[in-house]
Amino acid sequence: MDARTETVVVHTPAGPVAGRRTGRVDRFLGIPYAEPPTGVRRFAAPVRRGRFSEPFDASRHGATSQRVPLFTTTTIPEPSIAGDDILNLSVVAPATAPSDGHAPFPVVVWIHGGGFLAGSPASPWYDGRSFARDGVIGVTVGYRLGVDGFAPLDDVPTNLGLRDLLLALGWVRENIAAFGGDPGRVTLAGQSAGGAAVLALLSSPAGDGLFQRAVCLSGGLFDGDADGDEAAARGFVERLGERLGVPPTRAGFGSRTAERLQEAVLALRGELDADILPLRPITGDDILPVSVADGLTGHGHDVPLLLGATGDEFDCGAVPEDPRPSRYSPAELLAARAAGTRVTDTLFRAACPRVAASRRDAVAGTWLYSFEWPSPVLGGAAHCVDLPFFFDVLDAPGVTEALGPVPPAELATAMHADLVGFVHGREPGWTRATGVPGDPAREYGRPGAALVADTTGVFDPVVGVRAVSGVVEAC
Repeated sequence: MDARTETVVVHTPAGPVAGRRTGRVDRFLGIPYAEPPTGVRRFAAPVRRGRFSEPFDASRHGATSQRVPLFTTTTIPEPSIAGDDILNLSVVAPATAPSDGHAPFPVVVWIHGGGFLAGSPASPWYDGRSFARDGVIGVTVGYRLGVDGFAPLDDVPTNLGLRDLLLALGWVRENIAAFGGDPGRVTLAGQSAGGAAVLALLSSPAGDGLFQRAVCLSGGLFDGDADGDEAAARGFVERLGERLGVPPTRAGFGSRTAERLQEAVLALRGELDADILPLRPITGDDILPVSVADGLTGHGHDVPLLLGATGDEFDCGAVPEDPRPSRYSPAELLAARAAGTRVTDTLFRAACPRVAASRRDAVAGTWLYSFEWPSPVLGGAAHCVDLPFFFDVLDAPGVTEALGPVPPAELATAMHADLVGFVHGREPGWTRATGVPGDPAREYGRPGAALVADTTGVFDPVVGVRAVSGVVEAC
């Protein structure tokens, strides 16, 4: 063991937990919040984990729901860890307790992305050491993915992955005080599918009271009517059953391992050129009674929301799974961006004003941002490249490969400070959004722009242009 690392035991309502203290940061990794979803519990609602009688060894990351990555090469390092205890969470906290004279720390609960099919809470990009440095406790959560988490099957509760997240939030509410956290100051945050899950839980009556602030990074809406959502998902699982030679039922899919199911889902998705989210939360149940957009008009109005997207998302000159230079010229890429018809605009950026419009009457407020720093490796402000800046972990493994050798540290400082301030309860320093043309957004990292200056322009992903100081420029 490193001489600078020591064991630290925290006594929680869930039982004693033994983590590791390194310098001024405590880490408690892979703490199960639910029983393993195996056997009769595999396609069932999550069951709260029994109390630990002996200190739980939280010195290493727990098992992940992901068995197969979404792509051979992904922007974010996303380790797959074997094991049955996939419903676990990790806590990274300042190595100072409120008993030492400090007030309880605010908490940010992080939901990873991966299209509801993949992703890993054990990524080094999600390490909360910079949050701990700034007086925030970070919690990363694992939840069921793919068929096990989101396939609509007969005699199976819907939206099992969301039910996992709700149970994890309940665990945080009951146990985080033992780590020095304030259960009354919880920010729910996520990126990509994790950001979409944040919006879903913000719109859900089941999420009421479990978190007090919300952050959505590059998350979209999966609207549509309940029957249409479920019909599309059922059509996909029927084809999946044919591929695997089993009926698309609880018993049929239960006869296949999670790894085999995930391999088959990714292969079928590629063959069908399927929706980017072939398996995802569906509406029309007790968790999401109505569409997310409709739910946001009536729920979560007391929860401040920060949301935004990157400038290029999946429309860069290159992508991690195919890093070759784009076949399109810079002029063609710029024209597509200005047209507002890219995947970036239709799936990600368009969600921002729609959400703001749904929350127009929210007393808590909605604030938009736009991440515009172009990675020299990926050829634009690509999906996921904002994460090391928001987490302020530019030295994490995989960052150089995605962002190049010298990503701007001052941009990470500014973005992380804005996020930490929001988590601490401070209102962002720019005007609230209401979902109308001309809504301002914090603009991060556009070449030539001040790093923390408020944009005076239009955040309109559909139109795809921004007016800056009276001059219209392509986004």
